Amino acid sequence: MLELQGLTVRYGAVQALEGVSLQAGAGGITAILGANGAGKSSLMRAVSGIAPVTAGRILLDGQDITALPAAERARLGIAHAMEGRRLFRQLTVEDNLKLAWSFGARTAPLAASLAETYARFPILKEKARIAAGLLSGGQQQMVILSCTTIRSPRCLLLDEPSLGLAPIIVQQIYAFITDYAARSGIIVVIAEQMAALALRVSSHGLVLRRGRAVLQGSSAELLHGHDGKTLAASYL
Repeated sequence: MLELQGLTVRYGAVQALEGVSLQAGAGGITAILGANGAGKSSLMRAVSGIAPVTAGRILLDGQDITALPAAERARLGIAHAMEGRRLFRQLTVEDNLKLAWSFGARTAPLAASLAETYARFPILKEKARIAAGLLSGGQQQMVILSCTTIRSPRCLLLDEPSLGLAPIIVQQIYAFITDYAARSGIIVVIAEQMAALALRVSSHGLVLRRGRAVLQGSSAELLHGHDGKTLAASYL
């Protein structure tokens, strides 16, 4: 389980998160929702260790990881796919995958991990020797997802996985995420602006507004409760 206890994040004079608490269990998907600038990315970055935590605690399966550097958290099994399709664009698809594998828990050998990745996304096998920067946006997102899952994570953080993608690609990406979460039994946390999309695949949701948690509950309640008026109001 991933637990956030009163998490506060500041960037100098700017407070990005204030007193946010959350429990994200293994074997399901937790959705972090909110408008642009609500603090979703700051929450994800705080968990992976690349944003400063000024108050509160982060626990992974009961272990306090608040003070651990990002590299140590990666070795513990936290994998973070940041928004913006951040790849080594000059490297080939396979070199990106090999590099990602080297930073993870690596419960499976590299050859087996690559074979599993290519079985999930056959197009990546076809493009394995092509520079990642030359791929389409959807293909790049497949590489990013594969770079996180190839590391055998305990906790998978996905920041805006649907951003800038065509609807049919979004469906493919979310089908993979849903299937992976069910098969792996790990903690999966998704940050999304598109609330309805994330709530349909998640079991629990938290809505941020200006860095504070304003709504939290089961995804079904958030999606259907009060005809969606409460959820919509939290974005305003």
